[in-house]
Amino acid sequence: MKTANIAILTLTAAFAGIVGSAAQAAQPVTGRWATVDGKAIVQIAPCGQHLCGKIEKIVKPTPGRPQTDIKNPDPALRSKPLVGLALLSGFKDDGDLWRGTIYDPEGGKSYTSKVSRNSDGTLKVQGCIAFFCKTQTWTPVR
Repeated sequence: MKTANIAILTLTAAFAGIVGSAAQAAQPVTGRWATVDGKAIVQIAPCGQHLCGKIEKIVKPTPGRPQTDIKNPDPALRSKPLVGLALLSGFKDDGDLWRGTIYDPEGGKSYTSKVSRNSDGTLKVQGCIAFFCKTQTWTPVR
């Protein structure tokens, strides 16, 4: 009797370990999103084996600023239009979130990034330098 109980407990523990260690997929983040303050609409979609996010439309242009990537560190890219510009690149499913790189056209810099869905359907977008992250909330566009 004791041997049967031990065997059942061992099998139960092993099964719980297998179920508990199953990889959790990140919530989908594809679609159209309004950036913070509704300045632009970004389309997040597959590009190759990863996800990318490109500016689809500038909704609220910065007064007096050309609609090109004027802050790009590469002078050859400064005349590139903001519409169509990749803000998010190389995003991979990393369990409960997506990891990749985010480009900030306002400062011309790229950062490591984490993106995840919030329970209210919004998107949590973080740009990070080491352990310091700046977080924005993007809202879905229908």
